[in-house]
Amino acid sequence: MQTTPQAPALERRDWIAGLEKGLSIMQVFDSDHPRLTASQAGQRCGLTRTAARRHLLTLAHLGYVASDGKLFWLTPRVLRLSHAYLDSARLPRAVQPYLQRVTAGTGESSYVAVLDENDVVYLARSGTLRHTHSGYTLGSRVQAHVTAAGIVILGMLGPTHWNPWLERQSLRPYTVHTLTDKERLRACFEQARLQGWFISDQQLEVNFRGVSVALYDHKDQLLGALSVTMPINNESQETAVKRVLPVLQETARSMRLLL
Repeated sequence: MQTTPQAPALERRDWIAGLEKGLSIMQVFDSDHPRLTASQAGQRCGLTRTAARRHLLTLAHLGYVASDGKLFWLTPRVLRLSHAYLDSARLPRAVQPYLQRVTAGTGESSYVAVLDENDVVYLARSGTLRHTHSGYTLGSRVQAHVTAAGIVILGMLGPTHWNPWLERQSLRPYTVHTLTDKERLRACFEQARLQGWFISDQQLEVNFRGVSVALYDHKDQLLGALSVTMPINNESQETAVKRVLPVLQETARSMRLLL
C-alpha cells in the first residue's frame, strides 16, 4: 500500500514567505472566529499585529477580506480558490457518477473525502442535503476522528501516521458519544485497518451514523474514503452494514480501475 506522496522539498531560494503568511492568515478565520482584529489574527497564526495588519490590508485590497476599520472577515471571493480546485482536479469529477450509483443503491447521501492534516475534507457528494451537520457540503472540513471516513483513512495509513496524528490533537467532543480517549481511538484505527471499512455512530451528531470504505487508485495508492451517512432511527448497526457496505465495497472496487 502506498500513501499520498509528500510535497517535494523546497529550495530556500524558491520560498516566498509573504505568500505563506498571506495564506496562513486566511486560515485563522472559522465558525468560532468569523471576525478578528489584526492583533487577534496575528496571535492565531504567529504574526505581529503590524505584520498581520499589512497582510490583511493587502488581502482586503485584493477582495479576499473585508473590514470595518477594526475587524476583518473573509469575503465570498475566497471561494474562488476552492472552486478552482473542484473545477480543475480530476478526482472530484471522476468519482461523481459512482457516488450517484451509491446513492441510488442505498437511498443515502454519499461522499468522497480525503485527509488534510487534522481534518477530512469532502470533495464530492451525491444525495439530498440534510438540515444537519451530516449533510456535508463540498469543501466541508471535519476533525477526522468524528467521521467514519477519517477513521478509515487514518487506519489504512497505519500507526506510523495515526500515532503522530493523535499526539497533536485536542480531541473535541461534538456529542456525548464522541470518542476522545486516544487509546480507544487507536483501537478503532486498528479495526479499520484490518477490515478496510468502519461504521461510526453519533460521533458528530446525535442519531446519525456513517459507514466508510477505503478508496484506492489502480496503483494501490490510498486516495481517501467513500462513505454514506444516514439517520440511525431504529436500524441496528448490523442491519445498516448489511444494507450499505456491499454497495460501498463494490463501488470502490469499480472506481479503483479508473482512478
